[in-house]
Amino acid sequence: MKNLFAFTILTALSICSVQADTITLNASGATFPAPIYGRWFADYSNAHKDVHINYQSVGSGQGIKSFTAGLTDFGASDAAMSDTEIAAVKEGGVVLLPMTAGSIVLSYNLPGITSAVQLPRDVYPAIFLGIITKWNDPKIVAANPKIVAENPDLKLLDLPITVAYRADGSGTTYNFTNHLAAISPDFKTKVGSGKTVKWPVGVGGKGNEGVAAQIKQTPGTIGYVEYGYAQQIKLPMATLQNSAGKFVAPSPESGSTALSQVELPANLRAFVTDPAGDGSYPIVTFTWWLCHTQYTKPGVADAIKALATWSLTDGQKMAPELGYLPLPANVVEKIQAAVNTIK
Repeated sequence: MKNLFAFTILTALSICSVQADTITLNASGATFPAPIYGRWFADYSNAHKDVHINYQSVGSGQGIKSFTAGLTDFGASDAAMSDTEIAAVKEGGVVLLPMTAGSIVLSYNLPGITSAVQLPRDVYPAIFLGIITKWNDPKIVAANPKIVAENPDLKLLDLPITVAYRADGSGTTYNFTNHLAAISPDFKTKVGSGKTVKWPVGVGGKGNEGVAAQIKQTPGTIGYVEYGYAQQIKLPMATLQNSAGKFVAPSPESGSTALSQVELPANLRAFVTDPAGDGSYPIVTFTWWLCHTQYTKPGVADAIKALATWSLTDGQKMAPELGYLPLPANVVEKIQAAVNTIK
């Protein structure tokens, strides 16, 4: 799956034949937005033959490392760089640009279950803590009267729960664990939050594709993946109870409702750990480009600014069809102002 989002446009043999004013932008990082970045970068390069974009979908943690080491022109991360990480960038400064947003979903493998599983907000943290270990746990049964009515003997729920998690440094993990820590004091104490954490139970997979593979191959498995990715490969998605006590299914509408609760600060770092509102899906996140405030390589600053401006306008129109959340106009205005500071 990783290769679907790797846009290696130029080879060493072809560089000599490319016009002198052609710009190649090298970038790497988050898998969460890889489908929409793949579409953006392909469409932009097709329309602008003088710009080539090589994006490697390697995970947010590696994206930050490569950007910090100066190996890429810009990085991508679902976890905005911390002050400490920004301070480690020795040259060029850092500007963080939230370029799109999306929902994190809990996908599962329950053969024979056709209705979406509803998970209360005290249940899904307990699953990832290894406290709730069976799909026919009384709390899950009580929250799913429709499934019980369709399967009164509960045989289809008589499965052990296997947790699938991201084994690589991941912004998706960062945002998912931030949410779990926000709603569960037990999870905050025992696991905490971060791009990597020590999970009490489960099996790891690399990237969205690795977690999805674990879910698909083992009945009873549940794991966290990006909404657009789960939608693309047709994984079932749980309906989750939000802070208002309502069960809300993941969708562009419920994600946008959650996102509307956020006010972006001046540094453009905002984390939506537990959004308010009856119609808000509870796990949403921005995802960022990591850019320098100043570039020394000729043409790179102008190329990145033009690509970012296009992504904030024409690119946003593609978000719903790919399972992402288009950024509100007032948010785009703030981000564009930050783009304009790049030199």
